[in-house]
Amino acid sequence: MSGPLRLVPEDGDALPEIPRVRTGRTRPGPASGPAATIRPGSGPASGPSVKIRPGAGPGAGPSATTRRVLAPDPADELVERLVEQIAVAVHPDEVAALLESDGLTAERIVQHYGRPDLFTLAEDLFTRVPRHYAAPPPGPDLWRADPVRCALRGLVFALPGLAYVLGARLWSGRPDLTGVVAAALLAWAVNQGLSHRAYLRLAAEGPAAAARTLRLGAPASALVSSALGLALCGPSAPGAFAAGQSVYLAAASALLVLGRERALLLGLLPVAAGAGATTLWPLPAAVGLVMLLGTVALTARAAWLALRETQRTGDAARSAPPLLSSLPFALFGLAAGLLAALAGLLDPRTVVVLTLSMGLAEWLLYRYRSLAVAALRSTRDQRGFAHRSGLVLALCLGGYLAVLWGGARIAETEPLPLLCLGAVFWTALLLQAFAVAWFPALVTLTAAGAQAAARATELPSAHVQLIGTGLAAAVLTGGTFLLLARPTAHR
Repeated sequence: MSGPLRLVPEDGDALPEIPRVRTGRTRPGPASGPAATIRPGSGPASGPSVKIRPGAGPGAGPSATTRRVLAPDPADELVERLVEQIAVAVHPDEVAALLESDGLTAERIVQHYGRPDLFTLAEDLFTRVPRHYAAPPPGPDLWRADPVRCALRGLVFALPGLAYVLGARLWSGRPDLTGVVAAALLAWAVNQGLSHRAYLRLAAEGPAAAARTLRLGAPASALVSSALGLALCGPSAPGAFAAGQSVYLAAASALLVLGRERALLLGLLPVAAGAGATTLWPLPAAVGLVMLLGTVALTARAAWLALRETQRTGDAARSAPPLLSSLPFALFGLAAGLLAALAGLLDPRTVVVLTLSMGLAEWLLYRYRSLAVAALRSTRDQRGFAHRSGLVLALCLGGYLAVLWGGARIAETEPLPLLCLGAVFWTALLLQAFAVAWFPALVTLTAAGAQAAARATELPSAHVQLIGTGLAAAVLTGGTFLLLARPTAHR
């Protein structure tokens, strides 16, 4: 099926050296011996075929008459005209279909191109042209993050901490603080699981389904965590603070799921203004309480309006996802809150820096997914993708830890515990983004439980915290590399 050879005479009847010779099938004539067809390897510069036929008749000897055809091969014109379409074909049948659509008839193939049929010509052209497949056009970056939105979300993550500046004068003694912190931890856990369920409904059915989930789950979350705070603090100012904190966290979770960050920021303005005023002059306790209640009221009203508006635009509800699927997210919320609270007891500046970095952490999560998809498109084997995925993980995690190190230097706090805690949170959130939930939940729960037990038994808390978060960071980082080095994890 190779192309014919263009034979140019050089000295007498001597034939030039033929690099590759393929002997075709012979068809004996009625009065002649067997015919040998010499066809060398393919190539666009090859010429016409050379046929050597021995003399006819039974008395013919070994001498032969050699006929040289000096005319150019007409198939060269097809190669030049259709080279781009032939180069991307994966089988000669595609070339045959191309020639057929070009209007070639069986008679023209035999008479003009000297091939017995369409498929012989197609295979000849397929062999001559090397394969060349153009790279697919770059697809849309589905994981492109909006830096402004990430910065806004980071701001609404950080500003609620100012409420403790205003509320510090409302409680006295360790029991009051324990009730406030316990209510916050329960609220974080419940709202983390609730947010996961709402995001599932949002992806599967749209905003209206997510709003229905939040409209039922947010009040339940606020009620449960408020009850815990009031049970531990009693009907007092700390109990009221715990109840208001629970309502705010439930409303803020609903607004964040629905993408209403600006409404949440407006609700936080009273707390931000009150905390800023305390840097200039001491505020009376009653003024601080009014600022806190203002933030709770504004946030709850914004969440109620957003849920009512979103739910009106939806269709009929479908079956809800199982509760067990959201359990590991709730457990991670509990563990993360406990780790942050224990770190804050040792050095509050650690929690401040970590909270301020959450906007950047979210942006880097998007960047990892975007760069990983680009690596998936540009690599051709699993080993190459694993290498590229590891480099992307090192780049994003290393960039986040570098920012945390700079924040620790500015805040004049010990950087190593902060770096370990930041690595735990970031890798756990990255795994959750890939629907790997139980592994980070169990690792963070183990680290938080070990630190809580060490504090209860009066062991050196700083050393236990560093060892626990360091081991958890190493386990989560290694697990992230192994799990996300598989291309199937990025579907």
